[in-house]
Amino acid sequence: MLGKRWIADRVPTDRFPNYTRGNAGEVLADPVSPLGWTFAWESGIVLGCRDGFVQMGVFDADEYSAEKPETFGLFGGYFYNSLTQARLFGVRSGAGWQAVDNAYFDDPAAVPPYEERDWHTSARHTDLLGKQMAWIMSTPLVPEIERQKRDAQALRDSRPDLASLTTSQLLGRARSVQRHLVAMFTQHVWASLGASVGPGILAAVTADIDPTMVTKLLTGVGDIDSADIAHSIWDLSRDVRRSLVLTALFDAGLDGLLERARSSDDGDAVAFSAAVDDFLYRNGSRGPNEWDLYSASYETKPSLLVSAIDRLRVNDDSADPRAGESRGAEESHRLLTQLQSTLSGNEEALAMLSTGLNSAKVFMVACERCKTNNIRALHEIRMCFAELGQRMVAAGHLAHPKQIYMLVEDELDDFFANPSSFTSLLAAREADYLELYELEPPYIVDGDAPPLSDWVRRADRITKPVAVGDVLKGMAGSPGVVTGTARVLLNVDDPIELEPGDILIAPNTDPSWTPLFLASAAVVINVGAISTHAVIVSRELGIPCVPSIADATRRIPTGATITVNGSEGTVTIDALP
Repeated sequence: MLGKRWIADRVPTDRFPNYTRGNAGEVLADPVSPLGWTFAWESGIVLGCRDGFVQMGVFDADEYSAEKPETFGLFGGYFYNSLTQARLFGVRSGAGWQAVDNAYFDDPAAVPPYEERDWHTSARHTDLLGKQMAWIMSTPLVPEIERQKRDAQALRDSRPDLASLTTSQLLGRARSVQRHLVAMFTQHVWASLGASVGPGILAAVTADIDPTMVTKLLTGVGDIDSADIAHSIWDLSRDVRRSLVLTALFDAGLDGLLERARSSDDGDAVAFSAAVDDFLYRNGSRGPNEWDLYSASYETKPSLLVSAIDRLRVNDDSADPRAGESRGAEESHRLLTQLQSTLSGNEEALAMLSTGLNSAKVFMVACERCKTNNIRALHEIRMCFAELGQRMVAAGHLAHPKQIYMLVEDELDDFFANPSSFTSLLAAREADYLELYELEPPYIVDGDAPPLSDWVRRADRITKPVAVGDVLKGMAGSPGVVTGTARVLLNVDDPIELEPGDILIAPNTDPSWTPLFLASAAVVINVGAISTHAVIVSRELGIPCVPSIADATRRIPTGATITVNGSEGTVTIDALP
């Protein structure tokens, strides 16, 4: 039975009282497991976020709580961004807290008013931030993130045979990775904040010419890690489409497909198995809701990959993602040339254009790469606990391996010293954890989170249905206009099939959704912003995308005919099923 608070929940402090789910759902859409939060976040990512804001010059370390830095919130098991922290970045950077609110909220009146305090303004921090912004606008690359890419790969390359390790050694390896999460998320702060600078400059340059130009200028950048995953899965789908043997394997059913392929001595099956193993080695850390240890990844659940290949193998070669990227890059170059001609003679505007475009491209790549680095490190922790969970099931202490994620970090030593004493506790805690999925987290936490008993259940929430002619407003994401049939998918492995020309409607996306983009004419998501995963990947693949359509998955029914305008950030309801 759920109480007032969840076991891992935080309590807002006097200095950092306000939190929001705005843009938080694209990081962790579902409730976070107790071990995922306490082991990977509290002891890794949260500390890295603090260090990132301190290094950038936004805060001093002692402005945060020493015990639990208020960089993020957790309420009812749901992840929240610190609105106070974001507002103070606006204040100290000179942009103002209003700019932050405008980026987060359509209706500022619906959020807690900003209350200025003596410690909020700081000329010293403003000066430091000015210097950092100058670097963000001028650097041609972010070398620390490239070094961490090698570090993250080294963690995978150095992984021992986990089955041969003792419990103590597995815990030791998992704990050794926490410091990497601290360091890697420190850079993620730089990359995330940096990714907003270039588009802001471009918006200022194009405001009086054509505000929709920004998204078009940022298409076909290249070297986007999530898009590279799409390339790899697409290539695997081409192997299947071209092979009678592999096609027959897929036609026979997806259950046990990889085992059947690996037991075959056919040349196509052998090559396909080797290519799958290579993919899982390089990208096995990725998956749905990948920032939580509890969630499955391609490596822990290879059927995610098989399902993605199966969806794409029916597409003809014209859906090759590289073709879309090439078209996007050509359109971006054409538009840039046109804009440079328009601004001819205005040296200041041309300089701003060049600066904004270069910075946006550098940090779009860096932001996605930084995410990849963090997820690879987190996955090495996941694999240690996956092994430990399997051992505890074999010993009769857990009902299934994932129950191990119901522990909190401080319980680990006691659990492995006497696991049977936790069996009933973890089963009961898991039942409560799964009940959190039925709750609708409040969008704002102001000073204190309401007790869980007051939260609205998702099944009881009333959402206004759409009508023909309605125009839903989100954010301009990936440019282009497409009319097609809406297909609502709530999970990446939903059995709903996407037909050519269908428009994907999703709550939010991560790299595990990327193959579905290849089968879609456009993408619409409930949450997100210009630098969110769905937008960046859609721009690379050359398909329209509109993020931040509130309750899109609840309001737009499957089968509706809709028009997606990614340049203007609108979705028009043309017909209902």
